[in-house]
Amino acid sequence: MTRDEFNDYCGSLKATTNVIQWGNASVWKIGGKIFAICSIWGDEEGQKIAFKCSDLSYRILIEQEHIIPSPYLARAKWVQLTHDDAMSDEDIRSYISEAYDIIVGKLTKAVRTELGLAKPNQN
Repeated sequence: MTRDEFNDYCGSLKATTNVIQWGNASVWKIGGKIFAICSIWGDEEGQKIAFKCSDLSYRILIEQEHIIPSPYLARAKWVQLTHDDAMSDEDIRSYISEAYDIIVGKLTKAVRTELGLAKPNQN
């Protein structure tokens, strides 16, 4: 997945914002909280994609080739793809969607409502 494809996908998710920070990293947020990053990290050349995971996904993914605990964010269950072949674009999109949902779930009800993400009352 290219950085442009990454940005296009993250931008297609409802109420997301993008900032460029930390040395040209494309940082995607929902409600001010980060869910995915695309950047050049570390000494190696090349693009790196990182995202928030569930506890189970984190434990499984860090056992895979070319996927490591994300520098600076591993304690919060983030992984980083260190190679273009780490996973398919379809899988990357799926995990980014999961990261988005995890972060949305951590937002307050008021913030979710403000962003148009609150579930309607089911009376």
